[in-house]
Amino acid sequence: MASVAHLFRAPKRRIPMEEVESVEAIEDHGFAGCTHAKKGGQRQVLLVDKETLAAMDLVPGVIRENITTEGLNVNGLAPGEQLHVGSVLLQVSAVCTPCDQLELVRPGLRREIYGRRGMLCRVLKGGILRRGDPIRREVAAAGA
Repeated sequence: MASVAHLFRAPKRRIPMEEVESVEAIEDHGFAGCTHAKKGGQRQVLLVDKETLAAMDLVPGVIRENITTEGLNVNGLAPGEQLHVGSVLLQVSAVCTPCDQLELVRPGLRREIYGRRGMLCRVLKGGILRRGDPIRREVAAAGA
């Protein structure tokens, strides 16, 4: 079963992410205390899978994701798809386009990670997230 391997938030822009054991996800906003959280924004939460990070020899948090998943192919998710993460409901909003900040991690990383940077999500239902929480894809109703 897919699960939350790591949780991160950015207290300020352009400084390292801080890892947390638990965090409040606020409906239509993002993580409490995260500078990337924005009401109505597309980038409320960034998901990246641990397997992609390992394949690229990157440590969790270094590419500024909020949730590092394990056992879920994040790059295979589609915009509009919904995920139950613990008690929180997320909706995939877009593919995350690599930015120039990745070049500070490793020269050439922006190009190398293109198409594998993860997925941006909106918080549809808030709650407390914890490391180890299960992740379940919402199954669309028949005819939907």
